[in-house]
Amino acid sequence: MKAYPIYQVDAFTDTLFGGNPAAVCPLQAWLPDYIMQQLAMENNLSETAFFVQKGDIFEIRWFTPEMEIDLAGHPTLATAHIIFNILQTATQTIHFESKSGALWVEKNHDLLVMNFPARMPNKVTEIPEGLMDGFNIKPLEVWKSRDFLLIYPDEDTVLSLVPNFHQLNTLNTLGIIVSAQGKHCDFVSRFFVPNSVIGEDPVTGSAHATLIPFWHHKLNKNNMVAQQLSKRGGKLWCEMKNDRVNIAGKAILYMKGEYYLPT
Repeated sequence: MKAYPIYQVDAFTDTLFGGNPAAVCPLQAWLPDYIMQQLAMENNLSETAFFVQKGDIFEIRWFTPEMEIDLAGHPTLATAHIIFNILQTATQTIHFESKSGALWVEKNHDLLVMNFPARMPNKVTEIPEGLMDGFNIKPLEVWKSRDFLLIYPDEDTVLSLVPNFHQLNTLNTLGIIVSAQGKHCDFVSRFFVPNSVIGEDPVTGSAHATLIPFWHHKLNKNNMVAQQLSKRGGKLWCEMKNDRVNIAGKAILYMKGEYYLPT
């Protein structure tokens, strides 16, 4: 048996048991896809990040317990935290290569700033029945990029939403974002994952690749502060930069250990 290192990091928080937990697995070379998928299923977190360093670039991939996905925020933040603090890289900027292209994370005092491609949603005119019946309150507007984006009148409405997964599970989508302007921040959101063990994701960085350009146009602001209103909660500092977004947050190490695979 061969031992491999693994870390668990709470992302988008500086307090243990807050934010969103992610597993981070450094590798010397890529494992077979089915092994990484089994590891993600075994970890049973919303995402497990795997990375391999190739010179000055870090190749990164993300797996949910069910599938590999093309972009994930909180495990990228968690991975950067491990590279900066455990691997102790000398650089102030980490360059990642992913299925969504080039990403990078900069250290800015106590914040880690991720730079992602923006995903401006398009307004949906023919709304699927499972989406309209998927919550106890109907949205004001429905938009879509990778994920559906449902807009509600205020923060209290977002907090009071109750998902009906019997309906939501009929949809062909990775996730469903619900959002409104915030009381004490620029905008708030929640994120739901149909056909998944996750249900509601605590803090979803990739959703903000859609939320930031949307609220940038609605509020006419480049710099915004966001809150994700899950039980664990999370805070994100957001910036619109041309066709890309900056998503900043904090992270804290919860656990480190080893897993074992046959040689």
